Amino acid sequence: MNLFTHVLTGVFIQILCFIFFSFPFNFILTIIIAFVSHFIVDAFSKITYHTPAPHWDDKFWVSWNIGIRVVGYSAIIPFYPYYLGMIFANLPDIWDWAIVRRIQKRRNVNGKINYYRNNFFHRIIYKIREKTLFWLPNWIHEKKAIIVEILIDFALIIGIIFLKI
Repeated sequence: MNLFTHVLTGVFIQILCFIFFSFPFNFILTIIIAFVSHFIVDAFSKITYHTPAPHWDDKFWVSWNIGIRVVGYSAIIPFYPYYLGMIFANLPDIWDWAIVRRIQKRRNVNGKINYYRNNFFHRIIYKIREKTLFWLPNWIHEKKAIIVEILIDFALIIGIIFLKI
């Protein structure tokens, strides 16, 4: 899934943990549950438009990815008080995309990088998806599947609003 979905998931989890648990369990459980949520949320990414490789020549792909990144980064500002949930819900992507892939590019000799084999966290996500969600349709290349992620994001926003009331 995209950054915005992980941000909303982390915010939702932190609000829940701070409602139902007292110090220090609210912090500890936010960290653990938000981190684990990344694996669960990404396992469901096969039902969303989430191509494994970039499609810079496709205007729809470019506009969707720019739009969802702008929304995701912008969401960090109003949800800043929930930084703990946001950070840990995004930590596997921070590790795999910002750190491991950069190292792989620098070590790359033959011009080919196998992202599926070398990225620790996303390798786990693929195994979770294969073992538990094999029955879901694979819509990662279907443009209409952005609707699924938008619906998930709206559900999370509504959940956050109800928790804050």
